[in-house]
Order: sequence, then C-alpha cells, then structure tokens
Amino acid sequence: MSTIAIIGAGPGMGLAIARTFGSRGFDVALISRTQDKLDALAKQLGDEGITAAGFTADVMDRPSLTAALEAVKARFGTIDVLEYSPAPHAPVPGFTMAAPSEATVENLQPQIEYTFYGAVEAARTVLPAMREAGAGTLLFTTGGGSVDPIPMLGNVNAAGGALRNWVINLNKELTGSGVYAGHIAIGVWIGDGGPEGIPTATPEQIAPLYWELHKARDRAEIVFTG
Repeated sequence: MSTIAIIGAGPGMGLAIARTFGSRGFDVALISRTQDKLDALAKQLGDEGITAAGFTADVMDRPSLTAALEAVKARFGTIDVLEYSPAPHAPVPGFTMAAPSEATVENLQPQIEYTFYGAVEAARTVLPAMREAGAGTLLFTTGGGSVDPIPMLGNVNAAGGALRNWVINLNKELTGSGVYAGHIAIGVWIGDGGPEGIPTATPEQIAPLYWELHKARDRAEIVFTG
C-alpha cells in the first residue's frame, strides 16, 4: 500500500488531493495545526472508504513538522508521495502583503519561513528514504504569482518564486534516481467569491493535476490558469 502525506491539509485543496490519491488506493496522512479538524477530515475520508489519519504540525515550527512526518512513517510504514501546500494562517506576526518596493527583511522573512523553508525541511525529512528505495514523488504548490508575479503580492510571490526555483532545480538533481519533484502553480481563485476579473476553479478541477504529475513525471511543473 502506498501513502501520501499532505502538508496543509484542509477541506479545500487538501481534501480534494486526498480523494484523488485515496480513490486510487493510497493511504492518506493529513498534516496541519489542528487535530480536531484533521480528525473530521479523516473520518470523512474513512466514510468514503479511504484510510486516513491526521497528524498535527506547524510548518513554522520545524521540529513539529519533522516529528509529524516521522509519525506518519511509523503509522503507515512509508511516505511515497509528499504534497506541500500550507495556506497562510492568521494571526502570524509579520504576515502582510507588500509591493516589491515595500518589501523589507521583516515582511519577507515570515513568507520565506512559511512557504520555502517549511518545504525544504519536509523534503529533507522524507528524501533519504525515497532515495534509498529508488522511488518517490515530491509535490509543492504555490500561487500563480510565483511564475507571473503580482505587484500587491511582492513579498508573497518572492517566497513562492524561491520555492518554485528550488523545486525545479531539485527535480534536475534527482534525474535518474527514481525520485521526482514537481511544482504546481495555481493561477486562479479557488472556490467562489473571488475578486472581479480573476478566474475561479474548484479544488476538484485542480486536484487531478497532482496525480497527473505523479504518474507522468514528464515535466517539472504545471501552471493552472483555468
């Protein structure tokens, strides 16, 4: 049995990705900050015939993230796919949007810690076992601004751009190892009620792309624009 660990699991994209992989025989490890919410998602998946369990961690607290991933391995025996897509949570000191000219070390650092450093720590935790097995998939999600930046999200997009660069480069490094790294940039508003003029899509429309990358392994990224 294969296992996917979803970091940033919630009732939107996380649940849709869990269903996409779980319906194809994967066990699902859900990782986020709140155990009650994780338990509710795991029960929902269980009612659909998908084996799932929740593990608490905060990506800003690197030891808790490592501990959660180790707990997943202890529970399921392996992590075959890692998916990293935590949504920014509040209140977090310093989590503000800033245009490029307004970017400072102070408003960039939390974004980089959350988006980029958390992803690096997660990958470092699971990659050795994947390398040893000669198999595994690492998937990382950012907003579309990591590819085509938006001025009002200057600091947010910079962190996403750093993650995107690192993932694509990691995929190059892993060529021939049996391990694959892929990046998904979501350039739409997920769900209803987005800003005027911004295209929208449902999690269910986007989630199949993660399975596509996992199976095809023929490109380093997909940019979803609807």
